[in-house]
Amino acid sequence: MIKTLAQLRSLYAEPGERALRKQLDQLDRHGRRFIELAPFCVVASAGPQGRLLDASPRGGEPGFVKVMDPRCLLLPDSGGNNRLDTLENLLHDPRIALLFMVPGVDETLRVNGLAQLRDEAEITDLFSAERQRPKLVIEVAVQEAYLHCAKAFMRSGLWRPESQVERKVLPTLNQIIHEQIGLATAVESQEDMVRRYEAQLQTERQAGPTSSH
Repeated sequence: MIKTLAQLRSLYAEPGERALRKQLDQLDRHGRRFIELAPFCVVASAGPQGRLLDASPRGGEPGFVKVMDPRCLLLPDSGGNNRLDTLENLLHDPRIALLFMVPGVDETLRVNGLAQLRDEAEITDLFSAERQRPKLVIEVAVQEAYLHCAKAFMRSGLWRPESQVERKVLPTLNQIIHEQIGLATAVESQEDMVRRYEAQLQTERQAGPTSSH
């Protein structure tokens, strides 16, 4: 069992100069362009009193995360299950990490920094042209940014058509949750779930831009 840094380092070579120097303290034009193309990112946060870490998927149209300047990102909070795991964590611990992905691109962009939850009109107004105005926006003060190499995605073949699996290889989410918590209500089919989500997303689209609050 590995318990010391010396033991750990004995198993691996020292990182190369390029791997160390690629970490920037702000977003350059390449990082900014990557975020403009990204429709998806994973947000990691830490809770209070040693609570387990949380990683949450976030998505939208490409560029749904706005780059305000090389050291500032704005991530709108979209409707979800209202657990608010990420948001509650950030109230207690502002450290945040984001992993941006662009479909078809095997590299990823990693951004680390400190977050604030902003609900002022001048901030949410920046998203007034989106399909749904967010209740709040996560403002990220960028402290580290670097591109991650393609090897993980090359190994997994994540974007390859032949890597895609049919949804029916797993039970529906509704079926899984029913089994996990013993619900007695009728089980929703995958088709019904997709229709329900699509209707919710369509409602967001139809609502369109909203006035300032």
